[in-house]
Amino acid sequence: MAGTPVFYKGKPAMTAPLENPWEKEYARKGRVWGGAVHNLPALSSGENVLELGCGNGKTFAALLERGCTVTGIDISLSAAVLCRSQVSARTAGEVAVADACHLPFAAGAFDAVVAFHVIGHLREKDRRTAVEEIARVLRPGGTLFFSGFSREDFRAGKGTESEPWTFARRNGIATHYFTEDEVRSLVGSRFDGECTTHTWDLTVRGERFPRAEIIGRFSRLL
Repeated sequence: MAGTPVFYKGKPAMTAPLENPWEKEYARKGRVWGGAVHNLPALSSGENVLELGCGNGKTFAALLERGCTVTGIDISLSAAVLCRSQVSARTAGEVAVADACHLPFAAGAFDAVVAFHVIGHLREKDRRTAVEEIARVLRPGGTLFFSGFSREDFRAGKGTESEPWTFARRNGIATHYFTEDEVRSLVGSRFDGECTTHTWDLTVRGERFPRAEIIGRFSRLL
């Protein structure tokens, strides 16, 4: 396993709170995400795990229950405060307000990085920067667990398009919709692994809507 995460003395570039749609969302709604955690990574007790975009702590709490040492980051202060409430005296968890493109951790600090529906909220150039940062903070052989919405999802194409296949909703939160080949290209030569598309139906008032996400597991090359 990697060593204990080490923060560096620097101030990561941050989005100003009033310009951050995620801060507005969490400040207004509180716990945005609830319910059971699906596709939780098979991680062992004691592993050092970084969760990008920990939100109000849904996945974070499930990883703590597995016995992992979990560090969560989020761009929203309100989200980070909610997530921090998941940590108890019996669990090994830390939460920080930070940007996925400027991770305030030492190289090789983590055994695994969990990035569930986070990278898809970044602009194209920032997605690539985030993957570089993930590779930096993972130990050689460490694992990236990725998920992002697929272009097969019923929401793809809805909203204001800011970049190809990236659409913003009324709340200002933008989502990119991936293909499997795009995800493989994004992780590039730094990782080895595979991704697949998971589909299911969302039923609202008797009407079915097709949901689709791309799930990947990638090992950092030595």
